[in-house]
Amino acid sequence: MEVQAVANGPLEGLIVVEAGQLIAGPFCGQLLGDMGATVIKIEPPGKGDPMRAWGRGAPVWWEVIARNKRSVSIDLRKPEGQDLARRLIDGADILIENFRPGTLEGWGLAPGRLHETNPGLIVVRMSGYGQTGPYADRAGFGGIGEAMGGWRNIVGEPDRPPARMGVSIGDTLAATYGCIGALAALRHRDATGQGQVVDSALYEAVLQAMESLVPEYVATGQSRERSGAILPGIAPSNVYPCTDGEFLIGANGEGVFRRLCQAMGQPDLADHPRYCDHASRGRNQTELDELIAGWTRTLSVDALEALMLEHGVPAGRIYKPGDMLADPHFAAREAIVELPDHPRWPGLKMQGVFPKLSLTPGGVRSIAPQSVGEDNQDILGERLGLDEATLSRLAAAGII
Repeated sequence: MEVQAVANGPLEGLIVVEAGQLIAGPFCGQLLGDMGATVIKIEPPGKGDPMRAWGRGAPVWWEVIARNKRSVSIDLRKPEGQDLARRLIDGADILIENFRPGTLEGWGLAPGRLHETNPGLIVVRMSGYGQTGPYADRAGFGGIGEAMGGWRNIVGEPDRPPARMGVSIGDTLAATYGCIGALAALRHRDATGQGQVVDSALYEAVLQAMESLVPEYVATGQSRERSGAILPGIAPSNVYPCTDGEFLIGANGEGVFRRLCQAMGQPDLADHPRYCDHASRGRNQTELDELIAGWTRTLSVDALEALMLEHGVPAGRIYKPGDMLADPHFAAREAIVELPDHPRWPGLKMQGVFPKLSLTPGGVRSIAPQSVGEDNQDILGERLGLDEATLSRLAAAGII
């Protein structure tokens, strides 16, 4: 179903076969599809990707992660299904998969074999621990990668067990790095004609986002620990209470802190020996936060926001979905887009396509496939040349 007239995007003409399920593989496919690639998603016949049923209260996550895709139903566990997949992949630029290492090989779809008939193919492989190493064969989900990559240990309050972020950050990081790898591999293929394998491990994707965690430990012997809502030594930068809610202020820079003190009506505070420079504010972080909180408790969120804007202090509200939908900045930049004619969820809204390109922007060109294998006729019939009798036979045998 067409959604809106949008530019086709910088990846128009690129053919992607997505054979993964759940989050990491499909999110990589979403990113490529958002930028204009034709994404052909292989789903198991019957129930399809489990993501079709995921969501809190309503199964609408699928509508985001499967937008701009076409669905074919193929049983990859059956030889005839594997042959269909090979024929599809032979005409593709990129294959995405996030099965346990060795699964593709067991289905006769090893990258080396695929490269025999499609030497320019780029195979993006996402897994918990990567395709090599002593842990490669282990099953791995995003949360496990977050723990191994160092994320979980530093999230939460210091007197409580490790917490988790409220989204599947490990999976989406691995998918994003998989997408980056695919684009880099495309650049190499443009120059040489050679395809290659992109190996994106969940734990390594998380590790990449851990800033200086490891070198700090090597240099000082100190390991970052959970610190709640703050970064130790970075002050003031915290969420502060108001009369009607909470508000985030980040004023740890020298000039910014001085402007905050002016907004507070305490300009001399910026020269106080306990707060006069970055190191001093870090050493006295707790008492400084308590001092600022004592002031913010007397103000409403609206009043505090106005003061921060007036004095040029980086600050902001803690947004929930309703706040995003009501905010004029989100609307002006089309950060959230609407699918007005959606057959199941009329008026459904979701995040738009990022980043924004000035000449060849991506966009939501079509909604997620509403039924498993709804594009079998177009993809298997027209692209692979299967006639009606063959399609009917394959469907009756449970292969599609």
